[in-house]
Amino acid sequence: MIANINATLSALAEPKRLQMIELLREGPLTVGEIAERLGLLQPQTSKHLRVLNQAGFVEVHAIANRRIYKLSQQPFKDLNKWLVSFQNVWEGRFDRLDDYLLKMQEKTDEP
Repeated sequence: MIANINATLSALAEPKRLQMIELLREGPLTVGEIAERLGLLQPQTSKHLRVLNQAGFVEVHAIANRRIYKLSQQPFKDLNKWLVSFQNVWEGRFDRLDDYLLKMQEKTDEP
Protein backbone atom coordinates (compact mmCIF):
# COMPACT_ATOMS: atom_id res chain seq x y z
CA MET A 1 0.00 0.00 0.00
CA ILE A 2 2.86 2.42 0.79
CA ALA A 3 4.24 2.04 -2.74
CA ASN A 4 0.83 2.96 -4.13
CA ILE A 5 0.59 5.98 -1.85
CA ASN A 6 4.08 7.11 -2.89
CA ALA A 7 3.12 6.90 -6.56
CA THR A 8 -0.18 8.64 -5.84
CA LEU A 9 1.35 11.54 -3.95
CA SER A 10 4.18 11.88 -6.46
CA ALA A 11 1.71 12.09 -9.34
CA LEU A 12 -0.37 14.70 -7.52
CA ALA A 13 2.62 16.79 -6.47
CA GLU A 14 2.77 18.53 -9.85
CA PRO A 15 0.20 21.37 -9.93
CA LYS A 16 -0.70 20.87 -13.61
CA ARG A 17 -1.50 17.20 -12.99
CA LEU A 18 -3.68 18.15 -10.05
CA GLN A 19 -5.48 20.63 -12.30
CA MET A 20 -6.00 17.85 -14.84
CA ILE A 21 -7.57 15.70 -12.13
CA GLU A 22 -9.91 18.57 -11.28
CA LEU A 23 -10.87 18.98 -14.95
CA LEU A 24 -11.53 15.28 -15.37
CA ARG A 25 -13.76 15.32 -12.32
CA GLU A 26 -16.35 16.95 -14.60
CA GLY A 27 -16.14 14.06 -17.08
CA PRO A 28 -13.96 12.53 -19.81
CA LEU A 29 -11.90 14.85 -22.00
CA THR A 30 -9.55 14.52 -24.94
CA VAL A 31 -5.90 15.50 -24.74
CA GLY A 32 -6.67 18.53 -26.88
CA GLU A 33 -9.49 19.69 -24.61
CA ILE A 34 -7.30 19.36 -21.52
CA ALA A 35 -4.42 21.19 -23.21
CA GLU A 36 -6.70 24.01 -24.32
CA ARG A 37 -8.32 24.49 -20.92
CA LEU A 38 -4.98 24.56 -19.11
CA GLY A 39 -3.12 26.57 -21.73
CA LEU A 40 -0.56 23.84 -22.34
CA LEU A 41 0.94 22.39 -25.49
CA GLN A 42 -0.27 18.94 -26.49
CA PRO A 43 3.10 17.23 -25.84
CA GLN A 44 3.25 18.68 -22.30
CA THR A 45 -0.32 17.57 -21.66
CA SER A 46 0.39 14.07 -22.95
CA LYS A 47 3.46 13.79 -20.72
CA HIS A 48 1.46 14.71 -17.61
CA LEU A 49 -1.38 12.39 -18.60
CA ARG A 50 1.11 9.55 -19.05
CA VAL A 51 2.28 10.04 -15.44
CA LEU A 52 -1.32 10.10 -14.22
CA ASN A 53 -2.04 6.95 -16.23
CA GLN A 54 0.98 5.14 -14.80
CA ALA A 55 -0.15 6.09 -11.29
CA GLY A 56 -3.59 4.69 -12.12
CA PHE A 57 -5.47 7.98 -11.88
CA VAL A 58 -6.72 8.03 -15.44
CA GLU A 59 -7.85 5.53 -18.02
CA VAL A 60 -7.40 6.23 -21.71
CA HIS A 61 -9.66 5.10 -24.52
CA ALA A 62 -8.65 5.49 -28.14
CA ILE A 63 -11.31 6.43 -30.63
CA ALA A 64 -9.80 6.81 -34.10
CA ASN A 65 -6.89 9.22 -33.60
CA ARG A 66 -8.30 10.76 -30.40
CA ARG A 67 -7.34 9.77 -26.88
CA ILE A 68 -10.08 10.26 -24.31
CA TYR A 69 -9.12 10.34 -20.65
CA LYS A 70 -11.33 9.72 -17.66
CA LEU A 71 -10.70 9.29 -13.95
CA SER A 72 -10.19 5.90 -12.37
CA GLN A 73 -11.57 5.32 -8.86
CA GLN A 74 -8.96 3.03 -7.32
CA PRO A 75 -6.18 5.55 -6.49
CA PHE A 76 -8.73 7.78 -4.78
CA LYS A 77 -10.03 4.83 -2.77
CA ASP A 78 -6.46 3.91 -1.77
CA LEU A 79 -5.68 7.49 -0.77
CA ASN A 80 -8.89 7.75 1.23
CA LYS A 81 -8.15 4.46 3.03
CA TRP A 82 -4.68 5.72 3.93
CA LEU A 83 -6.02 9.05 5.21
CA VAL A 84 -8.76 7.35 7.24
CA SER A 85 -6.07 5.33 9.01
CA PHE A 86 -4.65 8.60 10.33
CA GLN A 87 -8.10 9.76 11.34
CA ASN A 88 -8.50 6.62 13.45
CA VAL A 89 -5.15 7.29 15.16
CA TRP A 90 -6.11 10.87 15.97
CA GLU A 91 -9.56 9.92 17.22
CA GLY A 92 -7.96 7.39 19.57
CA ARG A 93 -5.58 10.03 20.87
CA PHE A 94 -8.41 12.51 21.40
CA ASP A 95 -10.40 9.85 23.28
CA ARG A 96 -7.43 9.26 25.59
CA LEU A 97 -7.02 13.02 26.05
CA ASP A 98 -10.70 13.32 26.98
CA ASP A 99 -10.27 10.55 29.58
CA TYR A 100 -7.20 12.26 31.00
CA LEU A 101 -8.92 15.64 31.22
CA LEU A 102 -11.93 14.10 32.96
CA LYS A 103 -9.63 12.51 35.54
CA MET A 104 -7.84 15.81 36.06
CA GLN A 105 -11.18 17.60 36.50
CA GLU A 106 -12.31 14.98 39.03
CA LYS A 107 -9.11 15.56 41.05
CA THR A 108 -9.68 19.31 41.14
CA ASP A 109 -13.35 18.82 42.15
CA GLU A 110 -12.36 16.70 45.18
CA PRO A 111 -12.48 18.55 48.54
